[in-house]
Amino acid sequence: MKNLKLVKSEDSARKSTIKVGNCEIGKDFIIIAGPCSVESEEQTMLTAEAVKQGNGNMLRGGAFKPRTSPYDFQGLGLKGLKILEKAKLKTGLPIVTEVIDPRDVSWVCEYADILQIGARNMQNFSLLKEVGKSKKPVLLKRGMYSTLREWLNCAEYILAEGNPDVILCERGIRTFETYTRNTLDLSIVPAIKELTHLPVMVDPSHGTGKLSLIEPMSLAAVAAGADGLLLEVHINPKEALSDADQQLTPEQFVNLTAKVLKLKKFMDESIYPLDGLEG
Repeated sequence: MKNLKLVKSEDSARKSTIKVGNCEIGKDFIIIAGPCSVESEEQTMLTAEAVKQGNGNMLRGGAFKPRTSPYDFQGLGLKGLKILEKAKLKTGLPIVTEVIDPRDVSWVCEYADILQIGARNMQNFSLLKEVGKSKKPVLLKRGMYSTLREWLNCAEYILAEGNPDVILCERGIRTFETYTRNTLDLSIVPAIKELTHLPVMVDPSHGTGKLSLIEPMSLAAVAAGADGLLLEVHINPKEALSDADQQLTPEQFVNLTAKVLKLKKFMDESIYPLDGLEG
């Protein structure tokens, strides 16, 4: 693809790895989990403990929430970031949180281990340039109407500013289908692997919006070659202030991660059922 000077991989064996705490994204299979929104200290701390006990590697949580309606819960802002910091100190889990305004990047970096760029801000070029100047890894979600080329060009903006630590995240695209919240495009995972050196994760929570579909799509993402999963977990999903229908309970999260890690181990040991079928 033209103009993808930094994203494109000429050598299929060269893959970028990004070290965050004890995790090495692109080398290790990483599970990032937590609530859609930081709603209170108690809710966040209990969910963080559940994520750690369920083999999660990092804690996600939104302190700033771009919402469709201006009257919906917009997040706790700085208070939310301070709650996430407490959760990190207690559990040791690195923090992944979204930044939505270029003016906020420098001070959000004081709390976040990974800066998330959400789907709605994928082509916010001022924001991309600002996180590109930071020294924090960036989780770049695919825009809901975006092509692969458009998505990769946004990653190029970040890399061009000097930040090499970009993680791509497929979270579903908007199609004519209305049964699911979005259409989770898992074909993009091997395409990313083929074209770039960047790690790619999958968010089946936003990709489906349906609790019953999160497990099968998580397993499918592992089979497609994803480097990790981004999952929504809440201590009490029925009371969640955002995305209540797609947040896993701690028990559901534990069951899911057990199956996901078992499948990943199965594949890594080269006993995947499709091996040897080429002839």
